Amino acid sequence: MTSEERVLAACAFHRPDRVPRFDSFWDLPDAWRQEIGELKDLTDIQIWAADETPFPSRKTVLKEQDGWLYERDGWGSTFRTRPGTYFREVLEVAIPEGVDPDRVTFEDPASDRRYLMGRQTWSELRQELDSARREYCVFAKTGGPFLRTTLLRGEKQFLMDIATDEVLARNLAEKVGSHLCDVGVESITRWGLTNTGIWIYDDVAFNEAPLFSPSAFERVFLPVYSQMISRYKAAGAKYVFFHSDGNINPFVDMLVDAGISGLHPLERRAGVNPFMLRERYPKLVLAGGMCNTEILINGPVDRIEDEARKLIELARDGGLIIGTHSVSPEVPLEHFRAYDRICRRYGVFAE
Repeated sequence: MTSEERVLAACAFHRPDRVPRFDSFWDLPDAWRQEIGELKDLTDIQIWAADETPFPSRKTVLKEQDGWLYERDGWGSTFRTRPGTYFREVLEVAIPEGVDPDRVTFEDPASDRRYLMGRQTWSELRQELDSARREYCVFAKTGGPFLRTTLLRGEKQFLMDIATDEVLARNLAEKVGSHLCDVGVESITRWGLTNTGIWIYDDVAFNEAPLFSPSAFERVFLPVYSQMISRYKAAGAKYVFFHSDGNINPFVDMLVDAGISGLHPLERRAGVNPFMLRERYPKLVLAGGMCNTEILINGPVDRIEDEARKLIELARDGGLIIGTHSVSPEVPLEHFRAYDRICRRYGVFAE
């Protein structure tokens, strides 16, 4: 099977030739490549993301001053960073307190530049997409209404909106969600990904619990997710996955009712248990499940191999794509090698 055939077989709850994998890396050092192979040997899925920012033309470097680099991004946020650091300090957002969201106009979601992915021509992009599809099962991606709205409003302010002004919070989420829908539909159709589909990335929880109550989720966000799922499927997406870190257990019933096809990354430390999910939702595709923050970091090897074997057994008749969410530099090569070895040896289902 190709990666696309393998993943789609699992999504259809058919037995693939081997367990499909979705592993990504903060960095894949040369030493790892020599030991375990290239990325195409370690994952079956590749995610393509268009430029979904509301204001792509605003993105610019503003100045350098006193060791800081000041920039503005496509979300309209002004921020500063120290060269060589990962985090940034946001100084100003596009829709701060006192600004009427209805008076803010987003740039055209159908603009070609959003979907060329930095390529010069459509021919160049199609060649690269065709090449990717020979190695991977390619899905499109958009963000979701919570996390993307925080980029426009500020995380603290938007959480306050949800708690104290639900009408405003809902209007903001609907405005952002409608834009994301437009970008997602264009991504699916322009890139010809109806055979696979699209993932919605929206971190709505931390380890212990969601960031807001289930009732707030139902009133503010569920209508937007329902619209996104409906429009993506109407555009031809065969599968629509939902990604969120953290404990999203209180939201899963609502997402399933809204028509979501699968969940990712199933963070074990947050209490999202793939075995319990399979029992409760027998036709929900599960992606992930291999703990990348405790088991893969701390081991020991026997424990890693045992966890991987259990997940692979759950995947034997389809419905599960094993994965680690992401592999950080804290994961020792020896531990990832043990996980990889079990996937390659025990995860072969072809008779």
